[in-house]
Amino acid sequence: MSAERQLDPNDLGNHIDRLYRAAWGLCGSREDAEDLVQETFTKALRKPRFLRSEDDIGYLLRVLRNTFFSQRRTAARRPQTAPLPDQSDLLEDPRAVRAESRLESRELYALVSTLPADFRDALIAVDLAGLSYRQAARSLRVREATITTRLHRARQRVAKALAVDGEPDDSTGSERRLSQ
Repeated sequence: MSAERQLDPNDLGNHIDRLYRAAWGLCGSREDAEDLVQETFTKALRKPRFLRSEDDIGYLLRVLRNTFFSQRRTAARRPQTAPLPDQSDLLEDPRAVRAESRLESRELYALVSTLPADFRDALIAVDLAGLSYRQAARSLRVREATITTRLHRARQRVAKALAVDGEPDDSTGSERRLSQ
């Protein structure tokens, strides 16, 4: 086993070229690479470092790599900003409800209300109320497999009614099953 030795701060300048090339390869930018090497030296000089081998550059490259990934993680957590468009009258309020969506919602709810009671109850419980299949089965006092079947058929009927051309989506004979 080799004894621990302290990293000599005076020898760090001997490794600057190799660290800079490695940093440039990581960052892809000369300016960012310079900043990364400076941050690496700052971390290495902040407190005494004890190494178990004679490989100073290996240790410094690990510090460089870890610093790079820490900076990337930190940057990813920060909110990203984008410039506003020059024409402020074209900005849309994302909280505002569009008139088309209100009409679509009314149409959809009217369509759901026309479904047979069993299908309607399953669709409302799962898709509108957000219950799990198990919770919906308990509340409607049916088996979970029954909820799955009813929900599938209800969704098929809604999709068929909302289809523009009125043709069934598949050619497996689902049109006959839905009308039963």
